Amino acid sequence: MRAFEGQRSDNQPVKRSRAEKEKLLRELKETLAGMKSHASASLRQSVQKRVADLEAELRAPAGR
Repeated sequence: MRAFEGQRSDNQPVKRSRAEKEKLLRELKETLAGMKSHASASLRQSVQKRVADLEAELRAPAGR
C-alpha cells in the first residue's frame, strides 16, 4: 500500500531542470566515450538512446 499519493515510489518520471539535463547529457557522453570495446552492445545502445532522448528534449521549445 502507498503511504500517500505522489510519493517517490509512484512510477513517475523525474523532473529535471535544463541545467540538470545538460549535466546528465555531458556525463552520459563521457560514459559512452569511456566504454571499453568489450562493453555489451545492449548497454552501449541504451546509453546512446538516452543521449538521443536528452538531446531531443533539449532541442524542444522551453514552453513544453
